[in-house]
Amino acid sequence: MRRSILSALLAACALTGIASAAPVAPGYYIQDNDYLGPGGSDIQSVIPLLNRENVNLLALTVTIGDDWENAESAHLRRFLEIAKQTQVPVADGATMPLVNTVAATKLREKQYGTIPWKGAWGGLGSIDHTPETQPALGKMAEGTPHMAVDPLPAAMVLIKAVHDHPHQVTIIAAGPLTNLALAIRLDPTFAATAKQLVFMGGLLDSSMMSITGNADFASDFNMIGDPEASHITLTAPWAAITCVGNVSNDVMMTHELMNRIAEKKTPVTEYLQKFYGPLPLWDELTSAIAVEPDLVTKSVDAYMDINTAPGMDYGHAHVWPDATAPKGMGLRKVKIVQSVDTKRFINEFVAQAQNAMGTH
Repeated sequence: MRRSILSALLAACALTGIASAAPVAPGYYIQDNDYLGPGGSDIQSVIPLLNRENVNLLALTVTIGDDWENAESAHLRRFLEIAKQTQVPVADGATMPLVNTVAATKLREKQYGTIPWKGAWGGLGSIDHTPETQPALGKMAEGTPHMAVDPLPAAMVLIKAVHDHPHQVTIIAAGPLTNLALAIRLDPTFAATAKQLVFMGGLLDSSMMSITGNADFASDFNMIGDPEASHITLTAPWAAITCVGNVSNDVMMTHELMNRIAEKKTPVTEYLQKFYGPLPLWDELTSAIAVEPDLVTKSVDAYMDINTAPGMDYGHAHVWPDATAPKGMGLRKVKIVQSVDTKRFINEFVAQAQNAMGTH
């Protein structure tokens, strides 16, 4: 029955007119993200995927996380309009985590302390006045988009893409993993039919970082935002998983870097400069590594999972070597990035931002 339902869903996808792009490059990619905007690491994460001969960007899928899903979708589509990249489909996705709720997060903060960054549920401030469900979209500083969303939900766009291009699609996940978990539950073959997963999150040994550095940067929001989805995704049968965790805190968007980007005046660089934010290049680095894995100069393989048990460790990542990994739990080996060629990444990102404009 499950197989017949899936076949019907995939057939319905074909009827919507969502055609796969012609194979003009070796690699197919979908990025799934919580596109907080305008500007910032979430929106900027698209830049390493644009106007590149080796990248066939099939779609961008949106999930709740740093902002409510409807706002993220609108900011992303407006950026694509500014960049003249509206040929890239945008698919709306999860508006809430699988299990986690505003009420449960309020209680957790009372029991175990403040969560520094709560994204849509209060940002760096209080969660007390956060609505239980997604509110209506407000006014946008960069203007309202006219670009329509894909008629299919994000999970189905993900499933269709990997079946259209078996074992060729890299999934780049730079936000909470809710859409991926939904795709895995809808289609148990989804993860195995993709080429690989590259995700931002899975911070390790970060307790001291929250004391000696920035507590927000140490909070591993993508995992704690939807721990159950993180567990489902990381225990699925991917051919390969790359974790861009702690290393993503090491490269910052600075005034100096933004000034370099703004040396070339385009609608994209003017947008980036107007909405500049001094944050780590978390998601930009994740996208870059997905496209150019040789940016990685050091890594280690380990089994990884995300704790879903109630308590102060809810949503936190754990890793094991072969000798001590739990057996029979479906754990997967993950390539944990430890260092990258920072100079090359920065130089390439500057060039990519300056040449991100499309022709559509």
